Amino acid sequence: MPNPSRTNTVLAKLSVAGDLLMLQLVFLVISFGIVTMFPAAFALQRVLPDAISQDRPKLVRRFFREFSWAMKRFWLSGFGLYAGGLMLVFGISFWAYASGPMRIVALAVLIPLAGMVLGLYLSGLAILPDAPVESTLKTLFRSATTFLMGRPLPVAGGVVVLLTWFALASQLPTLLFVGSGLVPALMAYALGRTRREKSSEDVSI
Repeated sequence: MPNPSRTNTVLAKLSVAGDLLMLQLVFLVISFGIVTMFPAAFALQRVLPDAISQDRPKLVRRFFREFSWAMKRFWLSGFGLYAGGLMLVFGISFWAYASGPMRIVALAVLIPLAGMVLGLYLSGLAILPDAPVESTLKTLFRSATTFLMGRPLPVAGGVVVLLTWFALASQLPTLLFVGSGLVPALMAYALGRTRREKSSEDVSI
C-alpha cells in the first residue's frame, strides 16, 4: 500500500514542476517581441515564489499583471540591456578569434565586464520579488549593487553556473525552450532565498 504522505509529496512536486513549465511557456511566447523579453523575465521572477510555494493560484493572471507593471517601467532599460548584451557577446566572439596583443587586452576587459553585468542581472532578479511596486530603474540598480557587494561569492558562483548552462544550451538548443527563463530565475531565487533566511535568523536573534 503506497504511503499517503509520500504520494502527496510527489503530487505537490509535480504540481510545482507543471506551474514552472507553464510560466516558462508564457515567458517564451511573450519574449518573441525582444522588447518584451526582460519585462517578461522580471514578471516571471515576481511570480516564481508563488509557483514554488503554491500559496497563490491563478499564476498566469498574476504573471500578466506583473508583466504590465514591468513593461511600463523597464521596457527601455530592458531593451538597452538586450542590445548591450549582444554587443558584449559579439565583442568577446570577435576578439576570441583575433590575433595580436590587443586580443589579450580586449578579452581581459570584456570578460570581467560580462561577468559583472551577469552578476548585476542575477542580483537584480534576486531582489525583484520583494521590490515595491513604485520601484524605478535607479532604485533597483542600487539594491542590486548592494546585494552583489554583500554576496559576491554566491553571485559569482551563480554566474559560473549560468554561463555553463548557456554553453550547454548552445550545443543543445532544445534546452532554451525549457529553461531560457527558468534557469536564471531559479538561480536568482536561490540567491534571494538564502539572503531572506539569513535576515530572518538575524531578526530572531
